[in-house]
Amino acid sequence: MTNTLPPRAGRRCHNALNPLHATMYFSPDLDREFAALGFTDANAVRLAARSAPLGAVGPGTVAATFYNYDHAFLTRHFPAVWETASPADVLAARLRAVDATLRRLLGEETVSSPEMAEAAVLALRATEACTRHARPLYAANADLPVPDAPHLAYWHAATLLREHRGDGHLAALLSVGLDPVEALVSHTATGKGMTPHRVLDSRGWPRSAWDAAADRLRERGLLDAEGELTETGTALREELELHTDRLDSAPYDHLGATGADRLTELGRGFLVTAAMAGAFPADLIGKD
Repeated sequence: MTNTLPPRAGRRCHNALNPLHATMYFSPDLDREFAALGFTDANAVRLAARSAPLGAVGPGTVAATFYNYDHAFLTRHFPAVWETASPADVLAARLRAVDATLRRLLGEETVSSPEMAEAAVLALRATEACTRHARPLYAANADLPVPDAPHLAYWHAATLLREHRGDGHLAALLSVGLDPVEALVSHTATGKGMTPHRVLDSRGWPRSAWDAAADRLRERGLLDAEGELTETGTALREELELHTDRLDSAPYDHLGATGADRLTELGRGFLVTAAMAGAFPADLIGKD
């Protein structure tokens, strides 16, 4: 495609697709499928669901690829999760849960609609320009087969695009010098990240680590006394996103402006429907 994308078009498209991927992590369907495999811990369910494409990895690999999880917390779950179920069984359960989740949130008419089929084609076309080098979570998911059903193919493509951007984002975090907890604290301070209590519960950090990271950000002039981003902090977070945009431009350049706009439009429609159906907890985003 040769039509040039406007600034941040790729980010806007990502922001439309990524949350629908993420509905899985808040879905009772995921809990039900994993309970049938023998899982009893909610954090273990979500850690296994995301890491399964990597194979039966240990806590070190998960800490490296997920970036912002406490390694000590991960050692309580890995490699034990693979004694509960194999990665292959986890992946099969994950896809069954996604199928049930999307049917429940979007409805059968939307799942089987021409718009869903169109979105799947566009999203998969965007992934054609994704690259595997230095992108472990993307590369692992890219080795999985594309599901036949359009709504599952769309979810699969959204997952690839999410992890492709995410892998690049980790490189950007390193480039601006934000460690795992500093990244979480500064993201929450934007008002667009998860609330601190949800971050601490799901990422495994103690409150003392959160407070220490906030102190370090204040010392760098990125956070003020009330925990809000300073002008410098806001500028750093925006440069972080712009750097991520640059590293993630290829899929959307490949899709072209018209294709990216259409995929964004379709993705936003699905996302609004899912959100109105209760896909996300009311206290998910904010500063507590």
